[in-house]
Amino acid sequence: MKIRAAVLRHMGLPYPYKDSRPLKIEEIELAPPGRDEVLVRIRAAGLCHSDLSVINGDRPRPLPMALGHEAAGEVVQVGGGVTDLQPGDHVALVFVPSCGHCGPCCEGRPALCEPGALANGNGTLLSGSRLLSSLGGEPINHHVGCSAFAEYAVVSRRSLVRLDPTVSFEHAALFGCAVLTGVGAVVNTAQVRAGQSVAVVGLGGVGLAAVIGAIAAGAREVVAIDLSAEKRELALKLGATQAFDGGDPACVEAVRKATEGGLDHVFEFAGSVRAFDTAYRVTRRGGTTITGGLPPPDATFPLPMVNLVAEERTVKGSYIGTCVPSRDLPRYVRLFQHGWLPINQLLSHRLRLEDINEGFDRLHSGEAVRQVIIFD
Repeated sequence: MKIRAAVLRHMGLPYPYKDSRPLKIEEIELAPPGRDEVLVRIRAAGLCHSDLSVINGDRPRPLPMALGHEAAGEVVQVGGGVTDLQPGDHVALVFVPSCGHCGPCCEGRPALCEPGALANGNGTLLSGSRLLSSLGGEPINHHVGCSAFAEYAVVSRRSLVRLDPTVSFEHAALFGCAVLTGVGAVVNTAQVRAGQSVAVVGLGGVGLAAVIGAIAAGAREVVAIDLSAEKRELALKLGATQAFDGGDPACVEAVRKATEGGLDHVFEFAGSVRAFDTAYRVTRRGGTTITGGLPPPDATFPLPMVNLVAEERTVKGSYIGTCVPSRDLPRYVRLFQHGWLPINQLLSHRLRLEDINEGFDRLHSGEAVRQVIIFD
């Protein structure tokens, strides 16, 4: 079938993207679903820094590629072997398919699925197939098994979680990335307990989801750190207890003074060495620093090793919030429905597919929190 999709053919084009237009809206071919695959009509798709990092070349991927990974939609057709989904079901897309059989999957860590990571790196579905092509027959790569900036997508059944149909698509789209990553880092990776203290460095959609998650988990203190005054203000409205300007040279000293030596759990979601340095330095003795941002592959941080020993410090990575999507995503949706995870407040812009390059300009400048493309 022919679909319209946002296709990236060149990484690293200059800003502003409204002029260089790295994403072209093309009519391309989508093959039908194979075994254990599902055709989904995309109804809403969020713009994420993970997409931006491919566009700007920080995280190279095979090109050409149809981008997009944070989305929700409606099942149209199921391939052979899919018995637990049917046409009409509402689903959220998850950007790491889990095979269910490799070592990490067997340990209950599907975010680290080895065949899933290999497929994502190669630009294929979990099956190894490429079902996208130009009208002239040129293969087009899949973005982390989703390619959701499109009217339709074929994805692995292992990339889908069924949704409560009463949740709007524009809100449901955020659960597959921003919510799983941010809230999951709090409750799964760090296992924040009621009464502990938390700081979040980097208040994009994922960071603000972590703020919301920390409040829901019962943190007694939630400190928000970002360069943007508007995002710091939003964090306070969401329930953060204090907010600090990450660009202030005295930020670390101010946070440590205000929190009497630092915080129990500090999360970094900016994807930069500078932000991680801030996060590490505002973590208290005996505390844990968690990074869930995705910096360029060559970014490094010189850890002061003596601190790890003398202060019993812990540094951890968190990918997709250490989530089991089929378990966690429905739980987070229920918390949202009960008003405990006000994810709807993260939605800052709604746009058309044709406006996607302008949307990534807003994301790059820090103007937007979470933008969602709405498909009629």
